Amino acid sequence: MAAGLVGRTPVFDARLAECQRALAPYLDVDLVSVLTGDDESWLARVEVVQPVLWAVGMALAAVWQHAGVTPAAVVGHSQGEIGAACVAGILSLADAAKAVALRSRALTVLRGTGTMASVDLRADAVTERLPGFPGVGVAAVNGPSTVVVSGPPQPVADLVAACQAEGVRARLIPVDYASHSAAVQEVAELLRADLADVTPRPGRVRMVSTLTGDWVDPASMDAGYWYDNLRQTVRFDAAVRVAVEAGHTTFVEISPHPVLTMPVTAILDDAGVSGHTLGSLRRGDDDPTRFADEPRDRPHDRSARRPDGRPRRDRRGGHCPPTPSTTSGTGSSRRRTGPRTSAPPVSRTPGTRCSAPR
Repeated sequence: MAAGLVGRTPVFDARLAECQRALAPYLDVDLVSVLTGDDESWLARVEVVQPVLWAVGMALAAVWQHAGVTPAAVVGHSQGEIGAACVAGILSLADAAKAVALRSRALTVLRGTGTMASVDLRADAVTERLPGFPGVGVAAVNGPSTVVVSGPPQPVADLVAACQAEGVRARLIPVDYASHSAAVQEVAELLRADLADVTPRPGRVRMVSTLTGDWVDPASMDAGYWYDNLRQTVRFDAAVRVAVEAGHTTFVEISPHPVLTMPVTAILDDAGVSGHTLGSLRRGDDDPTRFADEPRDRPHDRSARRPDGRPRRDRRGGHCPPTPSTTSGTGSSRRRTGPRTSAPPVSRTPGTRCSAPR
């Protein structure tokens, strides 16, 4: 997870060190050791995974900005909204670190009580099936036919099995808690108290909320917002469509591995809009040279067409037009990319990083 950048990319290292200091009051983990070590047991600990993803996303965002890629707008997915709000200037680094650390710590209370699954159906088709599976609800709508559900372990597993029996692609997500479900109400008082002194600021970049599916009012992003961010459905699909309608059609995912680029591409297709998606790193391929060269060295071709005459989109994350937008998710964000001196607005989705909803 971004280990190839550690010690080889000064901007990444500097921002990671800032995140380390911001997390120190809440998390006794050395980020560099976690990212570069052989022990992967931390991947099973949500209270470590989510802060690490946040820190990596913040460091990747700093690398993009150093290269002249600045966002015109941001979108965050689930936990990724914390990173997106920080990049947008709505949360200070200290408040963002506190929010991500204590939000993930609250999830440990729910450990063993639930799970999550992805289902490749439209949201209405998933909702129609839910009455037969007690306690299961829609956790996230990521794209036109990409939905995440959460709830008690057995009913979620039963729903997955029923979908697979019908030939519908569905799979369990390897987590033992049910984010974005009624179970989160158990930590409502704890989380609101822990984050009571988080103080949102006006910000410097516009942000689309995946809680409301609309442009966010920065003043609303207090403790109550961050509880709702964990409890309510992630409206990623709606948020991306709002960004697209505002003219943002190139998205950069800020994450150690692309998770949201395909849903965003599907949204662009569904909207009949030409656009581009671009990832930051890829699992097993985090060489800093690749990261630096890919967005600048590949040609920009906005006139390419499919056989049916519709515009092609770059699904590889290989090249981006002059006016991109950025998104991040649960650990993820997207931005518009372009020279620092003349870059057009960028929009960012789910947080500063992109990852599966948590």
